[in-house]
Amino acid sequence: MIQLTQEMQDGINNARASGNPCIVATSSRDGSPDMGYIGTMMALNGSSLAYKNRSNATSLVSPDENPKVIVIYRDSDSGVGWKFRCTASEHRDGADFHEVDRRLSPTGGDQSHTGSVVVLHIDQVLTLFGEVLQEREPGLEW
Repeated sequence: MIQLTQEMQDGINNARASGNPCIVATSSRDGSPDMGYIGTMMALNGSSLAYKNRSNATSLVSPDENPKVIVIYRDSDSGVGWKFRCTASEHRDGADFHEVDRRLSPTGGDQSHTGSVVVLHIDQVLTLFGEVLQEREPGLEW
């Protein structure tokens, strides 16, 4: 079972403001790797992360191509951080889209109400050194 701690949620929700944006790593269907910083990452709930893909261009995360994603968060000042192994889904409407849009709009993070929302369902939470702390299912192969 995944249950993000308050420390994890606070760190991720304040990552952009603290200068510690999350890094997202993906690969295409053929295994070509890619990674990038995501400034709008948030803890959507206790077991999922989400971010707003504001462009209509190709997204870093492409669930149709390969839904497996790793998110890394590290606060360099405190030395606290985690890896999150996730399975992605993309939404252009619906409850998750509107929740992320609502939470970003008051902060000035996104006023466009366009693009898509990528929801990252957390399969595993690991230390930065790879030790598994939490799993959605015990013994999960990832």
